[in-house]
Parts: sequence; structure tokens; C-alpha cells
Amino acid sequence: MKKNRLKYAGYSLFILLLALTLAASSNDKKTVNDEMGVFIDSLINEMTIEEKAGQLTLYTSGWTVTGPQLRDDYVEELKAGRAGNLFNAHTVDYAIKLQKIAVEETRLGIPLLFGLDVIHGYKTTFPIPLAEAASWDLALIEKTARLSAKEASSAGINWTYNPMVDIARDPRWGRVAEGTGEDVYLGSLMAAAKVRGYQGTDLSHHATVMACVKHFAAYGAAQAGRDYHTVDLSDRVLRETYLPPFKAALDAGATTVMTSFNELDGLPASGNHYLMTEILRDEWGFDGFVVTDYTAINEMVPHGVVANNKEAAALAFNAGVEMDMQGGVYSKYIPELIKEGQIEESRLDAYVRRVLEMKYRLGLFEDPYRYLNADREKETLFSKELMDHALELAKESIVLLKNENIKGGPVLPLSKSTKSIALIGPLADNQKDMLGTWHVAGDESKAITLLKGIQEVAPDVSINYARGVSFQGSGSSGFAKALQAARKSDVVVMALGENYQQSGEAASRSEIGLPANQLELLRQIHALGKPVVLLVMAGRPITLEWSDQNIPAILNTWHLGTMAGKAIAEVLFGDHNPSGKLTMTFPRNAGQIPIYYNMKNTGRPFDAKNKYTSKYIDVANEPLYPFGHGLGYSDFSYSEISMNKKEMTQNETLSLSVNIKNRGKHDGKEIVQLYIRDLVGSVTRPVKELKGFQKVAIKAGESRKVTFSISSNDLAFYTRDMSHKAEPGAFEVFVGTSSAKGVSAKFSLK
Repeated sequence: MKKNRLKYAGYSLFILLLALTLAASSNDKKTVNDEMGVFIDSLINEMTIEEKAGQLTLYTSGWTVTGPQLRDDYVEELKAGRAGNLFNAHTVDYAIKLQKIAVEETRLGIPLLFGLDVIHGYKTTFPIPLAEAASWDLALIEKTARLSAKEASSAGINWTYNPMVDIARDPRWGRVAEGTGEDVYLGSLMAAAKVRGYQGTDLSHHATVMACVKHFAAYGAAQAGRDYHTVDLSDRVLRETYLPPFKAALDAGATTVMTSFNELDGLPASGNHYLMTEILRDEWGFDGFVVTDYTAINEMVPHGVVANNKEAAALAFNAGVEMDMQGGVYSKYIPELIKEGQIEESRLDAYVRRVLEMKYRLGLFEDPYRYLNADREKETLFSKELMDHALELAKESIVLLKNENIKGGPVLPLSKSTKSIALIGPLADNQKDMLGTWHVAGDESKAITLLKGIQEVAPDVSINYARGVSFQGSGSSGFAKALQAARKSDVVVMALGENYQQSGEAASRSEIGLPANQLELLRQIHALGKPVVLLVMAGRPITLEWSDQNIPAILNTWHLGTMAGKAIAEVLFGDHNPSGKLTMTFPRNAGQIPIYYNMKNTGRPFDAKNKYTSKYIDVANEPLYPFGHGLGYSDFSYSEISMNKKEMTQNETLSLSVNIKNRGKHDGKEIVQLYIRDLVGSVTRPVKELKGFQKVAIKAGESRKVTFSISSNDLAFYTRDMSHKAEPGAFEVFVGTSSAKGVSAKFSLK
């Protein structure tokens, strides 16, 4: 449907001809923007206040046993032009029906945006984001977003509420599953990669979707790891830790931003002018639009900063929030607030313009049905391209936490000549929970279970399967069958951890160990004296201190999605050499939380011989598994660091290199990590910070030289006066296999 077929009352032929003339005169960006500006200005001039408020309103669709369904009152709102956007409305047939209402049955015929939480895939489910991050592979991560966009857009979606770029350092918070972990540098790179993947280079291409960066801001710092809880931190910490991934995503072109549920400095984010206007608009120059999280404007009432929804609407609007998700307060109260002078119509027009610009850039005014092609939907869903990528990424995301030698050799990989294995646990033959949290439209029937994966990868191995235990409770009725299966097998593989509902939104846990009944079964299996491999499947770091002390081989396999079972089986039997590294610290127990690699020293740093230093009296300071940790079937050694200079100026670059040798029998990949410590600063500095990494493939017996460059930009931080710059002084650089293990050297900045 072309622009001149839209039903704008009184739409000027002169304006239309001008727009078409501008479009024909040149293809450069300025001319396209001029055409868009003329078109949107003319449209806004025709809109009523109610219709403008409708463009700032987003409602959800539902899904019943008979299929997708929109509430009757929402249909009426849509027909009246009071709802310009929908989410959770997907599949081509359904979206076409809704788009036809908007385009053919409303006064102005403005097309709808269709949003969905495409967090780690649409129908084809990829590893959860925290697992994906463990690959440390930016190209794979960008491809995941690109393929997610391709599949979701084939079903009518043109807007995803992703990436979640919240830095998270408390694994009790369930939403750590949706992010990339605890590190600012790595999280920023991954945020940008995901935005590029979703949006591509041409937002109007039918296989792209708009990215929505969330949750702005500092949601990952929720007190006590409790979802939706208060955040209280300094402006320095906000800017050093929690804002950089958002800035990186916006620099990569992200078109929309979602508010967070938490308060910051006494104001909920959805009503926080400092965040939404002073930083986002004035400092960063963001020109897209901001949408709230689900009913976040309404929730400012129980926060206690407004007395009612009308006041909440005014606070959010004047803070700089363009779109209201699901709360309905903009649609209801904006006309009143305009009449009362509490909000300005010129600002309303500016907000509407930002929403319409995104619809224009998506190409919806040119063709409202460009995303709605049933043939493309059929060809794309679960295509070989997507399934192959799901398998590759799942393998790259697995982290080998421990692999001890037993009887002269490591437990893993298992031999395909092994006569029998016992496969035990609630995740051993389980499709739905393999998909993990936020699998929204994922189809569990397509998921490869671990049992099926092992049968495919090692068909000659006899499998003695027993579920053994559930995810919760204290029941032991399945123990006997599980112990029997273990006794008659050569090796025991335990598939334990969380179901898909035990992590993610509204799934915070005060204790993050294996559920008690699972740990008890593991103890009894261990007592049999059989070689045991523990597979930990979860959406967060799990406390595994007993398992680390007693179980010889532990693989952290997260929730890996549709191809999980085959990916795990290929790693178990050595078809794939694991290379994943943790992007979030694993504590020994919940009492260590928050714990992360780049903490700061105190004035009394740890000293084992001095009681009056910063430490626990009942547990070590060090985590169980540090940030960056991850083993493989190879054995890599690092040479000393070679540097081209020991002193550099602000305008120079320092080059350093290490030689890495694969001393093992397996070809493998190593994620080489570069950390820097500023030894003295005008404010205290972390003990080390990640500033570079390279993922390199090295054949067995061969060596590889890895080179890094350091500039003053890598040394910059927020100084005492809050300027962002590098200070002259001494630095220490570390290169290694994790944040806790490597070689070091010193240099200085003049």
C-alpha cells in the first residue's frame, strides 16, 4: 500500500507531490529525511489529540488454546485510533487481520508496530543470552540476532524488546539469564553486536527488526538480587558500570530504549528526567523513542512518588518517555493533561513524530504488509540455516568447569566405545526446559533432548536412563531406580539444575545451589564410586562447592535451546572441544554475593596472617569459578609478555604479545584475555579490568602468537572531578586464560 492510498483526511496533494519530488531527486540520507519530515509533519497536522495519544500507546495481544486473540476493548481502541502499537501479536495470518483494521478501518490508516520479546530466538530457540555470552564470539552473537530477526520478521514481528544490556553481579537475580554477565567492556561489545544483528544496515529490509535496548537504567543492581527492587548507587558507579553498554548499543544504531522497573536516586526510571532526558537526549543525542516496561508508569503509584495514574502519566511524559506499554494511562489521560496545561502539545507532537519516524523507517507507510508474507514464514521457520546455527552456538557456549584425571586420564571426553552410561536427572530427557526462560514462541516439540542427542552421537553406547528426581521438593521416590541404573553402568552422567521457570523475570532465588533433592541424589550416586559427570543446566551461576570437591567432571551447559541435546552430546564424547568461558563469577556460597572479578581493594586487603583484614572467617574470599574461567580438552601454556615499550604517552599505542602453545592432544580454541590495573588513581580503581580478548584456534602441538594494542583510551576512567580521561602513572597488564590466571608485566603512561 503506497502513501497516497492512506486515508488522511484533508491530506494535501501539494505535500504529497513535494514528498515524491524529494524522493525522486536523490537517494542520499538528507533527502530521505526531508521526505520523511514533510510526510510526518503533514500527518501529525491531521491528527486529533486522542489519535496522537494512541500512537504512544502499546497493548498486548493474548493467546488461547484456539490461537491468538485480541481483547474486544483493545479492538475498539484500535479502530478508534487510540492504540497504535501491539505486542505479542505474531504469525502472519493473525498480524494481517490486525494490520487491516489499522490501515483500512481507522480514520487515518496509520499502520501498527508489532513487538515481541525475541530474547534468544523466535521459534528456533538459541542458547539463553548468558550462555551465548560464554562463547565470547561477537560474530556468532551478531549472527544470532540477525537470524532471530529473520525468523521473527517472517511471522510479522518488526520490533524486539532486546538486547538486555543490564550489567548484573548478583546471581540471585533471575534476569541474569537475559544478559551478558558482569563485565562492562564485554557487555558493551556484545550489546553493539546484537543491535547490528537485529537492525542490519537497512531497517526497511523485511528481514530486520527494530532493537529495543533495556532496561534503562541500572536494573541489574537491584538490592538483594530481588526482581523489581530498589537500586541505590552513586553517579560514578552508574556511569562507570551501568551506562556504557547502553551507550554502545545506541552508538550501534539502536532505535528504541525501554525503561527499567527500579527507582534510581529516589525516582522510578519511568519518571526519571535525569535518565530519560538529561542523559539519553541531551548528553547522548538519542533520536529514537523510549517505551516503558510492562505497566511501569502505573507502578509509580505503589512506588509512592505519585498519588494516582493521572499524576504518573504526567510525570512519565515530562520525564521524556514516549510510549506507554500496557498501562493505558497515556491514552486515558493525555487529552486531559493537555487541556490542563500539565503537558505541552508541542512536546506531544515531538513524541508522536519519533514513533511515526520509526514506522516510516521500517517501510510500513510504503507497505504496511511488508513483514507479512505467509510463504516466507513457512520457508524461514526452523530452516536449516537457523538449526545449524543453534547447534554451533550451543556448542560454543558450553563451559567445562572441571575435568580431573581418573585412572591415568581425564574423565572427559567420554569414549564412544564405553559400554554403558547411566543418564540421570530431570533434564536428561526434557524438551521444554532445554529452551530456558523467555522462549516465548519457542516450539518445545523441536527440541533435541540430551537422551536423544547421545543416541545420535554415540549410537553404540547403551544408555540406562532414569529421571530420579524432580526440580523441587524433597521426594526420593525415584532414587532407587536411579541408583540401580548407576550401578549397572560404567559412567554416570547427571543432568541437574533449574527448569525454565526457575530463572528469568520474577525468578529470584535467595539460595542458588542445586535443589536439595537433586544434591542428595548426586551425593548418593557419588557414594557408589562410579565415574560421575555433572551437567549443570541453569539460567544463572549455581553454587557448586560440594560438587566441585567431590565430582571429577563438571560441565556448565546452561539452557541451550532447540539443539541443546546434540550440542551437549558432541562435547561429552569429544566431537567438539569446549572453549566457553564464564562471563559471570560463580560464588562458593550465597554469602559471598555480590562477588565479581573487578572489585576494588580496601585499605586492609586480604592477608591470611592478619585477622584484621578484609576476609571471611568461614570461607575463602575467592570465588569457586572466576570470571573468564573455562577449561577444554586442550592444554594451553602462555609465554611471558613481550612489549614494544615500557612507557607510552597519551598519543601513543603500546603493543604487547604472548605465545600460546597447545600442549594437549586435541585441537582447540582458547579465549585469550587482556586485563589492566591502574596502580594509583585520583579515585580508587578496580584490581583489574578486561580491556581486550581474542578467540584463537590452535592445533595440537602448535603455537600461536597473540598481539594486543593498548592506547590511552583503554586507560581512561571517571577521575576525581568526573572527567573521563587517562591519568599518567604506573599500570600492570595481565594476559591469561581467566581473570585469575595469567602472566603479567608493567608499563607507565606519561
